[in-house]
Amino acid sequence: MTFPVTEAPRLELLTRADCHLCVVAAETLQRIAGEAGLVAAERDVDTDPDLQAEYGDRVPVVLLDGREHSYFTVDVVRLRRDLGLG
Repeated sequence: MTFPVTEAPRLELLTRADCHLCVVAAETLQRIAGEAGLVAAERDVDTDPDLQAEYGDRVPVVLLDGREHSYFTVDVVRLRRDLGLG
């Protein structure tokens, strides 16, 4: 029996509960992801000890193709460029 390979989301936002910057970043990221025909996934760093150890209080963090793209705020200009949106 084979299982389908699941790819990591192209865009991911690392967040935590009660983080006002995370709310703003999520809204911004969803808008840009929609323009690019993507869906941004969100993951709470406090549910994963490895993520919490790596990112601590440095959230929100935007990951693009599994690599850190920006943190605290979404770098809109750079993200749009890196997604080919101009």
